[in-house]
Amino acid sequence: PYLLFYPDADGDDVPDGAPTVHLEGFGIEDSHSITNNLRWGPDGWLYATQGSTVTGDVRRPGDKAPPVHSLGQLVWRYHPERRKYEIFAEGGGNAFGVELDAQGRIFSGHNGGNTRGFHYVQGGYLQKGFGKHGELSNPYTFGYFEAMAHHNVPRFSHTFVIYEAPQLPSRYHGKLFGVVPLLSHVVLSEVLPDRSSFKTKDVGYALESSDPWFRPVDIQTGPDGAVYVADFYEQRIDHASHYQGRIHKESGRIYRLRAKGDSSVPEKFDLAREDAAQLGKRLTSDNKWFRQSTQRVLAHNFPEAGRFLGAMGVLDGRGQAALEYLWALNCGGSLEDDVALDLVHHEEPQVRLWSVRLACDDGQIGDALAKELAELAYREPNVHVRSQLASSARRLPAAQSLPIVKNLCQRSEDAGDIHIPLLLWWAIEAKADKDRDAVLALFADKAFWDQPLVSGTIAERLMRRYAATGQRKDLATCAKLLELAPSKEHASRLMAGLEAAYEGRTLDLPAELAAAMAKAGASSPTLKLRQGDAAAVAEALATIADESADAGKRESLIVLFGSLNQPSCANVLLQVVKQSRNDALRTAALASLQSYGAAEIGPTVVELFPQLPEQVRETAQSLLASRKAWTELLLAAVDAGKIDPGTIAEPTVRKLLLHDSPEIAALCRKHWGELSGPSPEALRAEIEKLIGLLGTGSGNPYEGKKLYAANCGKCHQLFADGGKVGPDLTGYKRDDVRGMLLSVVNPSAEIREGFENYIVRTADGRTLTGLIVDQDSNVVVLRGADGQNVSLARDDVEDLRASRQSLMPDGQLKALSDQQIRDLFAYLRSTQPLP
Repeated sequence: PYLLFYPDADGDDVPDGAPTVHLEGFGIEDSHSITNNLRWGPDGWLYATQGSTVTGDVRRPGDKAPPVHSLGQLVWRYHPERRKYEIFAEGGGNAFGVELDAQGRIFSGHNGGNTRGFHYVQGGYLQKGFGKHGELSNPYTFGYFEAMAHHNVPRFSHTFVIYEAPQLPSRYHGKLFGVVPLLSHVVLSEVLPDRSSFKTKDVGYALESSDPWFRPVDIQTGPDGAVYVADFYEQRIDHASHYQGRIHKESGRIYRLRAKGDSSVPEKFDLAREDAAQLGKRLTSDNKWFRQSTQRVLAHNFPEAGRFLGAMGVLDGRGQAALEYLWALNCGGSLEDDVALDLVHHEEPQVRLWSVRLACDDGQIGDALAKELAELAYREPNVHVRSQLASSARRLPAAQSLPIVKNLCQRSEDAGDIHIPLLLWWAIEAKADKDRDAVLALFADKAFWDQPLVSGTIAERLMRRYAATGQRKDLATCAKLLELAPSKEHASRLMAGLEAAYEGRTLDLPAELAAAMAKAGASSPTLKLRQGDAAAVAEALATIADESADAGKRESLIVLFGSLNQPSCANVLLQVVKQSRNDALRTAALASLQSYGAAEIGPTVVELFPQLPEQVRETAQSLLASRKAWTELLLAAVDAGKIDPGTIAEPTVRKLLLHDSPEIAALCRKHWGELSGPSPEALRAEIEKLIGLLGTGSGNPYEGKKLYAANCGKCHQLFADGGKVGPDLTGYKRDDVRGMLLSVVNPSAEIREGFENYIVRTADGRTLTGLIVDQDSNVVVLRGADGQNVSLARDDVEDLRASRQSLMPDGQLKALSDQQIRDLFAYLRSTQPLP
């Protein structure tokens, strides 16, 4: 538990009603797992990131209101004067570090590859490790923001600063300094505009070392304008080493980066003792550290003077100074409407942006300002300001919010923006339930339907939002939307949302929705199949059985039947497995048959198993392992010599053991021995042996590429080739041979975030394993080691839990000769695709 302390008026350090921040960690394994990097924002809020495996409840002692509950990655903020805590933006990968640039924009580092981190906007939903860390708190986001775009780089950049001080040479100003512990350097990157957000590009290293123990883990800019780097100084920096106690607790150090030849002595100062006039002069300092620190001290010690200074300077101010004066004017409270009415016309875009944000922070503004913001939405030339208008509109009541949203939706130039389309959707979604009549009123205007932002982003999602709940009142709203649709084309977009809502589920239409669909001429074979329409089912099964039909259409229908409750399809799918010459169709049919328990499925697949191609056989193993009765049939065939035990992969054997049957376990031991895995000592010995092997000869990367395709490429991508069951290896530190060997020899030692293996038990008796590739409040989509997806209605899932066993099997190198191992690693260490 944590308690945040702030000085208060009576002189003690614990204000009445201070919030208790209670954090519970499940699997606190690294710094990302905790709340970290408290930073004061220029708006008077205290910001922090929350790491990957934290769940938090925040409340004031004695407060009867339910606590604010959060799970996983996010940025939160707390306002000490208002005693208010809220989530600023949710998601953000494995967030560590908070950086605020000169304009008060919020960033955080990340430990993933191919990015330097995340840019957060107010109320945004960002990428998470959904399989490991759960869904976004809002099940109707229907999208999220990615990390800042970047070229391919290995993981990971931990945290960073954006340098804005005069002490280093000008070529460093505005650059991102990011610590990269695994690669032992501090990277230097450009921060470039990317529509209403940013992207980054590496331009070199600010600090690097030939000492492999150099592990920079934190970085800050000091008041002297120098950059300070905390070096963890460890041989290895991974979970396994720390679990085993292989760490040096006293070997850390701190480095300072300053301008070459700079021998100046930093000024001595104490901001807490400076008067208002002295502090006012620091607001225009060319050192960001002083400006940001001064804002905090001014707000705490001289709020009235701060407001006076701000009022005197903001209207006539230019550039950064105008923004600093605005923040000073905001000392201790939200921006008053009469002031905001003037400032939303300021010539500086960032002043307009922050005037909108500060005025709307409390969710309460006057009608005059609301009207002015709606007009600003229509004419505002700056994309960043329009982005903030979309964020702020969500906080306002519907009567004030939706006119702003409607005018922003008319800005067709933002249809391809990186943030604005989803921000507008989230603003509408926030009103979809309690203010549904006001939302529907937007669509009463026929011209509104044809706005690119509406047709491309909002209409389909709104239909999906109402359909996803399955409640009759929401399905009735779907009917009203269809009635409002100006044309069949518009109705078709709505139907796409309805289909998305019912993916993996059957569909029971109320009469009014069915009538609206018929009137609009809006139906589809897919929806008819989900409704169980007999004619549609018969037509689809006939197409699947027709060898002359388009293979792509047949495969899509086969996959669809895997998510429906249509037992009549079992015989048709079995015929595909028996007779088709298209292995992709046979694989898809086997994957869909996992959803059905017909008695003939297990015996038929066991009989066919020896003749199946290896690729198809892998999915057949997954099917037979999913149900206890079929597992027993498979093992009986192995025991009778009808199926070679060598054709059954180790991951399948582990799945067979999940049925908790002594008889199954005995047969598994008989044919495959114990699967407990080698001891740590044996693993270390194996790794040392392989390191020696790789050091005694050279490999042929072209031969290695063939081996990669046969052994690794089914699950992993490298240079855009391969499957998506495991992590993309392109951005890995592939020159770290020891680290790569550990992952290959003992893949369960450290399972990459987002690729955790889950065990699912269903109400109809199936036991499935795989990684979660998608989920919402209705459906869980599991991808097995065979690369096939299985959609499960959440109501059918009886148990869902993470496994400590990786999807990747042990012993991947045992079947390879010494030279083949050299060839494989020669390709794995290639720095670019082979011609």
